[in-house]
Amino acid sequence: MNYQDAQWRATQRIRLDINNALAQNCGPEGLQAADLVAGATQATTAVAAVQSRREELGWPTLPYQNVDQIAQYAAQVNAEFENFVVLGIGGSALGNIAVQTAINGPFYNLWPREQRKHPRLFVLDNSDPEYNTLLFQTLDLKRTLFNVISKSGTTAETMASFLYFRQALVESVGEANLKKHLVLTTDPTGGFLRQIGQREGLTMFNLPPKVGGRFSVLTNVGLLSAAMTGVDIRALLAGAAYGDELCKEPNALKNPAALGALVNHLLAQKGKNIVVMMPYAQRLKDVADWFAQLWAESLGKKVDRTGKAARVGTTPVKALGATDQHSQVQLYVEGPFDKLVNFIAVENYTESVTIPTAYADLEGVSYLGGHTIQELIQAEQQATALALSEAGQPNITHTLPATNAFTLGQLMFIFEMQTAIAGELLNINAFDQPGVEAGKVNTYALLGRANYEQRRAEIEAKIKLLDPQWVI
Repeated sequence: MNYQDAQWRATQRIRLDINNALAQNCGPEGLQAADLVAGATQATTAVAAVQSRREELGWPTLPYQNVDQIAQYAAQVNAEFENFVVLGIGGSALGNIAVQTAINGPFYNLWPREQRKHPRLFVLDNSDPEYNTLLFQTLDLKRTLFNVISKSGTTAETMASFLYFRQALVESVGEANLKKHLVLTTDPTGGFLRQIGQREGLTMFNLPPKVGGRFSVLTNVGLLSAAMTGVDIRALLAGAAYGDELCKEPNALKNPAALGALVNHLLAQKGKNIVVMMPYAQRLKDVADWFAQLWAESLGKKVDRTGKAARVGTTPVKALGATDQHSQVQLYVEGPFDKLVNFIAVENYTESVTIPTAYADLEGVSYLGGHTIQELIQAEQQATALALSEAGQPNITHTLPATNAFTLGQLMFIFEMQTAIAGELLNINAFDQPGVEAGKVNTYALLGRANYEQRRAEIEAKIKLLDPQWVI
């Protein structure tokens, strides 16, 4: 992968096709070319606004960071461990999973060590007691390295899992050996997790203070697990840098992030309040999961920047092609005109499997013979896009030349920039999450954390007012 060669990079450029979102192809529910031209001025202003805040936001500069420390650490401990477990949630988990499955594939953990050459990856992103216990029963703790990820060290789900597995490690390898089995990713200067790391003498990697969790996949949050499982993190960042180059284009109609944001924005104004992310590649299934948090947490806001009531945001829905052609597409084709479907297509899959010829007398089966499974899934994507547009349902397609670390980094950066530009178009703060914080505060109160006594009393008072007749 010669990602330093400009000519090679150009061959790996992701293409955005919005034709099926235009009225000329999908009817009155789509956009007129004039709509895009008219909106381009606002989108161009939005691009400039995001670019002017690069240093302040932090994440736009991530493609250019030095990753020697991460790479050296991963190489140093690789042979010691059979399992690498991420304890994190939300932005401290979804990106890790997406990178892992996109690059190493969905069956990586099932391969023998001599084939994968790196530890298995498990991402424990829920406080479900069975989930925690079943993972514990699966692992040989003496061959397991845990990466605890929390900027503040107060993320209840993550810290509960940490305390559980810390105790298990103490019983398995002894407290004196804890530091061999724990590595932390946290705030560089403060927070409870850093205090724990200092107290225990643990290895710690910094989490950039400016970068929010949902934009953290290209920080040490996502890069450590990627490096531990053999992902070329320099190629990942090179792809993100190429995406950054494309997203600096001032003409919004030539900028993939700006054009994507503009299409989403204009269609939302036409009642398309659901965004379906539907990759046609099993490897990219978890990218849809990652995108859902990025989009929902960034753009779902009740007030704009002036404090005026807004209640904006389109709802992301994850789907998988071709699987969900047999699950969700019936609704997308014949249901309400309230969706924009975003396909992710792949031009060249890493494998090409020819379908054998058999049953020549059975036309409904024999026609497949001689084609490849790659041809099949590509035809299914194109056919579904056409079916949607003919039914008057707008859709757009991002096409990856191939799925590799470079194109994945490019895609993730474009989606991050698209989200930021969409926030500018909505005039909201795309980088806070007050709705999430409210749930955290209520959890602290219910579990008796100090200084949350008043909120607990308020919650208990509200519970007493609930009418038991409506619990059946």
